[in-house]
Amino acid sequence: MSPIKKPKLAVWKFASCDGCQLSLLDCEDELLAIADAVHIANFPEASRAVAKGPYDISLVEGSITTPHDAERIHKIRRSSKFLITIGACATSGGIQALRNFKDVNDFISIVYANPEYIETLNKSTPIADHVFVDFELRGCPINKYQLVEVLNAYLNGRKPNIPQYSVCVECKRKGNVCVMVATGAPCLGPVTQAGCGAICPTYQRGCFGCFGPKETPNTSSLADWYKNLKLSEDDIMRYFRSFNAFAEPFRKESEAHE
Repeated sequence: MSPIKKPKLAVWKFASCDGCQLSLLDCEDELLAIADAVHIANFPEASRAVAKGPYDISLVEGSITTPHDAERIHKIRRSSKFLITIGACATSGGIQALRNFKDVNDFISIVYANPEYIETLNKSTPIADHVFVDFELRGCPINKYQLVEVLNAYLNGRKPNIPQYSVCVECKRKGNVCVMVATGAPCLGPVTQAGCGAICPTYQRGCFGCFGPKETPNTSSLADWYKNLKLSEDDIMRYFRSFNAFAEPFRKESEAHE
C-alpha cells in the first residue's frame, strides 16, 4: 500500500525583513503538526532541501520592488494551487512603500555610492497588484495562530476564520481603558484590523496600525479626533504612514493631510 501523498507547502520571500516567515518557525508545537500534515517543499528559512512544484499552498512574504521579482511572482503563481500572502509587505507594500510618496531615484542617489548599478521599480507594491491572491493574512508580523488557522482552513477546504473587526474590540475584551479618550494618545485602533491582541493599548500606547485597515474604516472621522487632540496636519499624515502606508484607506487619508 503506497503512503498517502501530503500536500506540498512552499514559502517564498520577496522584499521584507523575514519576520513573518519567522512567525511560522515560532509556532513550535503547532509547527510539528503542520510538518506532519504537509510536505514542506520549499522553505529556505528552515531547510536547504527544495522539492520541485507544483505546490498545493504557497505562502508569500514581502513586496515587489524589482523587475526580477515582478517576473518571479508570476512563476510562483503558475506553480501554486493556492497563493496566500503573509504580512504587511506582501499585502500592502510594507514600510518600504514609504518611498512610493517620493521619487525613488532621490533615495538611490543618497544611499548608494554607485546608483547606476541599482535596478529597482518606482514603487514597492503588494503581491495582489501583480497576480491573483487567494487570501491575504495581515500583520507586521503576522499572528502565528492566525497563520495556523489559515493553513488548516485551506488544507481542509473551508474558509479561514480571521476577524475583520477593529483593534478596539480586542481592547474591550481585555478590559483596556481607551488610551485616546483617557490620555489623549493618538491611536489607530478604531480603523485597524484586529489580530495582535491589542498589544500596544494594553501597555498604554496607541495602536500603530500593524494589521492594516479593517473593513470599511472611517479614517476621516479618526483624523478629526486627531485634530481635537491638537495634532498638526503633518503629524496626522505620519500616523497613517507606517507599516501599511500604501494600503488604500491609509494612503488616501495620509494624502489628504499632505
